[in-house]
Amino acid sequence: MILMICVDDKNGMLFHNRRQSRDRALIGHILHLTGAGTLWVNPFSQSLFPETGDTRLLVDEDYLLKARPGDYCFVEDRDVSGFTDRIEKIILFKWNKVYPADTFLTLDLSLWKLTKSEDFPGYSHEKITKEIYVK
Repeated sequence: MILMICVDDKNGMLFHNRRQSRDRALIGHILHLTGAGTLWVNPFSQSLFPETGDTRLLVDEDYLLKARPGDYCFVEDRDVSGFTDRIEKIILFKWNKVYPADTFLTLDLSLWKLTKSEDFPGYSHEKITKEIYVK
């Protein structure tokens, strides 16, 4: 599976069960990246994605267990360290800011190879940095 995760400068993901930020340009970017592929989200994240009847979007609480190789998983609110053997690629979206956080990305990215880094403009963020990691 391919993880897509948004983090702040301290790898924060969530604060008191609230996402740190939302950005509609980022959601459009994610949908573009997934192309015709499957995008898994949990019910918490479903509201970020437009309700277009898009069959590429699958919603399930156990999406990290159900995702198949090559499927995309958008993760906002859970520890993914128990799934490292299933992760093919990690796409990090960095807000380039520090927000309050109590849920963090705990993966050791030094065990992964950074293959690409690029910036793009967000809607509510001047710059979002996309980093792609592979095993």
